[in-house]
Amino acid sequence: MSAYILLASNDSEFNDELMLHANQYEPDFEWVLPDDDRASCATVAACWFPDKDLLTRFPNIQCLHSLAAGVEHLGETLLHSSLPICRIVDEEQKVGMLEYVLWGVLYFQRDFDRAVENQKRNHWQRYPQKKAEEITIGIMGLGEIGGYVANGLANQGYKVSGWSRTAKSFDNIQCFSGNSGLDRFLENTQIVVNLLPLNDSTYRLINESFLDKLPDDAMLINCGRGGHICYQDLCNALSRGTLRGAILDVFDDEPLQESNALWHTPNVLITPHMASASSSQVLVKQVIDNTQRFVEGRDLINTVGYAD
Repeated sequence: MSAYILLASNDSEFNDELMLHANQYEPDFEWVLPDDDRASCATVAACWFPDKDLLTRFPNIQCLHSLAAGVEHLGETLLHSSLPICRIVDEEQKVGMLEYVLWGVLYFQRDFDRAVENQKRNHWQRYPQKKAEEITIGIMGLGEIGGYVANGLANQGYKVSGWSRTAKSFDNIQCFSGNSGLDRFLENTQIVVNLLPLNDSTYRLINESFLDKLPDDAMLINCGRGGHICYQDLCNALSRGTLRGAILDVFDDEPLQESNALWHTPNVLITPHMASASSSQVLVKQVIDNTQRFVEGRDLINTVGYAD
């Protein structure tokens, strides 16, 4: 046996599915769960919302591999552990994100949010149909996934703008960057789609000041991270009616607690972190490929620092 891979995840159903594929894939790398006696021998941890004391419990871990495109779910302790961190990069994930965002855009564009509320009141009301070219969508975060989503929406006929921390350039997309470009990006955006990574500069970026710069009746789709949003400010904007609605797929703590007020906040649609996901086969393959590289002393692929 060359190496053990520790599966450190807070989702038991996800663990069962992943383990089913993992130990059928490559006999030289055996996946183990934290309660397995062999877990203490693992040098690589495949992570999805792992316990913050992971490295205390398993001091032999020398490499952390996120089981997602993002790494923020690792938590501050692991992110700042100085260990190499890898993430998943997958074409399938980009396609899934575009599908989810397009669905979210259509949810607002075709007034499905209003139809759902009207049904609760047995109220029949039709709304004028809006064309894609009449909708301005702003994509926050123009990395691998964000750029793909922005291009996909532009190809569907939407007016698309994008904002990123550093300057980017895409055909058919009006790009803004940095603090100086954020206000101009927001002032004409009808539907904001957040796909930013979470770091010190983007934490609670979506706050009262941010929301007040949007035009009245704007909408928000958050597929970035829960830490991007100041939830009290979001609820206030929804209550005042300055923000029409929000689709939220990610949260500070997951699963979202049953007692969380967001479940019952008007004009909020909650989805359980389902915007996009790689297949178990893709996750297993990429983790094993990097583990092979780690064992052999070769350069890891898809590495990322917290600031990224």
